[in-house]
Amino acid sequence: MDHCQFCWPKIKKETIFESLYHVFVYTPGSVLVGSGMIIPKVHRETVFDLSEEEWLDAFDMLKKVRTYLDETFNPDGYNVGWNCYPFGGQTVGHVHMHVIPRFKDEPLAGKGIRHHLKQASNMRPKGESFK
Repeated sequence: MDHCQFCWPKIKKETIFESLYHVFVYTPGSVLVGSGMIIPKVHRETVFDLSEEEWLDAFDMLKKVRTYLDETFNPDGYNVGWNCYPFGGQTVGHVHMHVIPRFKDEPLAGKGIRHHLKQASNMRPKGESFK
């Protein structure tokens, strides 16, 4: 995919770790130190498009990344997640797993990835929910 900013080898120079199927790169301009992404080398739109081998490789990469971030930044917690499709928060059409070290002295410490989902102000019109 010539137009994809995350396709290999375009992201090679930013790579911290590389495996057979994935790379780990720091997130450019991140507010939280150490934040990065695990990105498949082959173009896949979402996590749902990964092969079983790619899925297992992503999990192995996540363990390696955590060890590295623990040793380098000593965070107090983590957020790990995938955004899928524009309304799920995906802004680049190439799957990437966010790995975000969290620290107890952050202003928003303790606000997990579901924080905004729990806010009444984010309820759909007409209050639709599970029945």
